[in-house]
Amino acid sequence: MNIYISNLSFGVTDADLGDLFSEYGEVTSAKVITDRETGRSRGFGFVEMANDEEGQNAIDKLDGVDYDGKTITVNVAKPREERSGGGFNRNRNNNRGGGGGYNSRRY
Repeated sequence: MNIYISNLSFGVTDADLGDLFSEYGEVTSAKVITDRETGRSRGFGFVEMANDEEGQNAIDKLDGVDYDGKTITVNVAKPREERSGGGFNRNRNNNRGGGGGYNSRRY
């Protein structure tokens, strides 16, 4: 079971998260999400537990608990939504479009 934890203190590490959830069963992975550029925690993370029943028990026991000075929220993680590819946008005909602009006509 994949579990989402939000409102984490910025000092919480992957190991801290794993230790917290291991009290409720086997943790297969624990990850605090960090900012790509600064490496600083973004205040949320994910824990993967081997057994769904143990995972649900951990959610029930830990949701709303004070952990490292903050009240954490613990839920079943939702599947990640697909994000658009970003980068260069093209119009429907796969053209770059463009044209126009100030004084674009030649007389």
